[in-house]
Amino acid sequence: MPTAVPSNTIRTAAATPTAPRKVAVVGVALSDCGRVDEATPHALHAQAARRALADSGLGRDVIDGIASAGLGTLAPVEVAEYLGLKPRWVDSTSVGGATWEVMAAHAADAIAAGRANAVLLVYGSTARADIKARRRTSNLSFGARGPLQFEVPYGHSLIAKYAMAARRHMHEYGTTLEQLASVAVQARANAATNPDAMFRDPITVDEVLEGPMIADPFTKLHCCIRSDGGCAVLLAAEEYVQDCAAAPVWVLGAGEHVSHTTMSEWDDFTVSPAAVSGRLAFERAGVRPADIDIAEIYDAFTYMTLVTLEDLGFCAKGEGGAFVEKGRLLRDGELPTNTDGGGLSAQHPGMRGLFLLVEAVRQLRGAAGEGQVRRPDGSLPELAVASGTGGWFCSSGTVVLGRG
Repeated sequence: MPTAVPSNTIRTAAATPTAPRKVAVVGVALSDCGRVDEATPHALHAQAARRALADSGLGRDVIDGIASAGLGTLAPVEVAEYLGLKPRWVDSTSVGGATWEVMAAHAADAIAAGRANAVLLVYGSTARADIKARRRTSNLSFGARGPLQFEVPYGHSLIAKYAMAARRHMHEYGTTLEQLASVAVQARANAATNPDAMFRDPITVDEVLEGPMIADPFTKLHCCIRSDGGCAVLLAAEEYVQDCAAAPVWVLGAGEHVSHTTMSEWDDFTVSPAAVSGRLAFERAGVRPADIDIAEIYDAFTYMTLVTLEDLGFCAKGEGGAFVEKGRLLRDGELPTNTDGGGLSAQHPGMRGLFLLVEAVRQLRGAAGEGQVRRPDGSLPELAVASGTGGWFCSSGTVVLGRG
């Protein structure tokens, strides 16, 4: 990976700091996204990493940790070699879409404890291009061994599991199709000013409801798009901040939780693992859901947004439908959510959780361009939460970020 800027002097962290170091996100970037037919996944990793490093203003020599998943047999080893890095700290945690929030928590802990100075989280995928070029086919399940053997033979696909959960919420709390559809409508409205979004034209609730059925109750527009793309996030110890090109965004608290893999072991289809990861993240950050200015939430399906908002504490259990239908998720709403358009409209190249962190940081920095969120008094947002979900509500990672 070419050096973006001259290397800074490497600071050697104490093996055991006298006090935990503060940790900041100092660089974020996307690779080319959307329809990327000529690049390889490795190339997207490198492109995103170079851009994030340039965004930080630091030299590549500060990076002594790398976290990566989803590519190759030994993901962080292969990616590190491709990028020309030889890290002394690595993480290959793979828990689906929640991977990146969990990795960010692990990286922040390592930096705070002095086991690393600067950790690069990087991802890239050509999920869309591979299918178009017939390099791979769509899959109905993640496999049929272990616990999954009891579900897969009956056609219990990933989307069917989300659809079952959505139907249970509708039955239990009276949530309507129109309320779920409004999540997609607001995501598309937020994407309208995002030049990196794959779909930007407005849609209506009726258009969502009238689309082709994928898995009852989800029509096509209830489901995330399939795109190519990648991104990278660089976290560093507080002593590097003075050399950075942009204002730091601090990691204030994080939590993680795994719930189940087989549906028979899921205690309640209307409760996601964010109910635990979110509570832990807010407690560790010393803030409340009411303090949050922006929410970036994993949205492979509209129901994910609705139930995660409930489980993070932005509304009571069962009130998600009423909460989302009033335009609260729009950039100028009460709780701007998925301000880039999310996986429903912007990009979704697979494990999208890292994109949530990139957008949260850009918003807190005031670097979101036409899509920038402002508080009612015109000031920049102060606090954001990014909450990723993996599998079929199997795992969750939640990170609270703060400006200043």
